[in-house]
Amino acid sequence: MTSLDEAYDRKWSGLRNPRRVGGGLVLVGAGVLGVVAAMALVGFQADSTTAKQYAGVAAGLGVPAMLLGVAVVLPASRRARAGVVLGSLVSGAGVALFWQVYPARWTRTADPLAFETMMLYGLGCAIALWFVFSTIATFRLRNNPQGTVRLEVVRQGETQTVEVSRDRYRQMVSDGGDARAVIRELEDR
Repeated sequence: MTSLDEAYDRKWSGLRNPRRVGGGLVLVGAGVLGVVAAMALVGFQADSTTAKQYAGVAAGLGVPAMLLGVAVVLPASRRARAGVVLGSLVSGAGVALFWQVYPARWTRTADPLAFETMMLYGLGCAIALWFVFSTIATFRLRNNPQGTVRLEVVRQGETQTVEVSRDRYRQMVSDGGDARAVIRELEDR
């Protein structure tokens, strides 16, 4: 039996751009590092307002970076990628607002902006997350046989290729029957 990598190689050849995969991994890694650095900053400097401000920026930029990394790696449409970028930019605006208002106008002031800042950031993350989820939900390349199913049967060094329609294949395997019976039926065609 061929490996899954070999089985899907023809279908994935245009999608496995090493630069895209590398760029996506770098973005996800940077996002994870930002969130971990923020936790470390707050953990070690819990009383420092400056540490909390830097931690908020690091974590605030880390989450959209991770979402961007996922969108870069997956085969998404331009619309979906633009949606993730837009959401990340809105989140970035929330982080910039946080940088400006924390701690002077965060809470317990005459005109606090904590709620508005968090709403802007949350809206951006929600937009980006929506487009990431829609990309994942519409990604069906692995389970789509493109109209026909091609089966290669190797017996005693002899290879036989059999192609059947998707509907016929589903009829044959949908009952969960014996695999040998399915192969015999395919060989008889």
